[in-house]
Amino acid sequence: MKTKMLFMLLLLPLALIPVVGAAVILTVSPNLTPTQQQTATTGIYDRLGIAISAGISVGLATLGAGVAISAAGSAAISALAERPETFFRSFLVVALAEALAIYGLIMGILLWTKL
Repeated sequence: MKTKMLFMLLLLPLALIPVVGAAVILTVSPNLTPTQQQTATTGIYDRLGIAISAGISVGLATLGAGVAISAAGSAAISALAERPETFFRSFLVVALAEALAIYGLIMGILLWTKL
């Protein structure tokens, strides 16, 4: 269990670094004057970089939210079993962990609208 979590949290994002780096290299535009920058159109590689970054923002945010919900949810259930009056505090902590995935989804939608 620990090795699978270690893989998901550390090695998977590290494996994506070359892909993100390649997308960044391909999206860098040459040095243009300010008037040329205003008239430059978005190329295929710019769209590729935005699409990859939207996917990474949603994926990593939901991965982090899943880890947070699993930790906070099990602790909340344990606390609720011992003291039932802690329900609202426990619910609040789990709801804040779920908000991480929503923030990632919002960032993904904002990036996707740039396409």
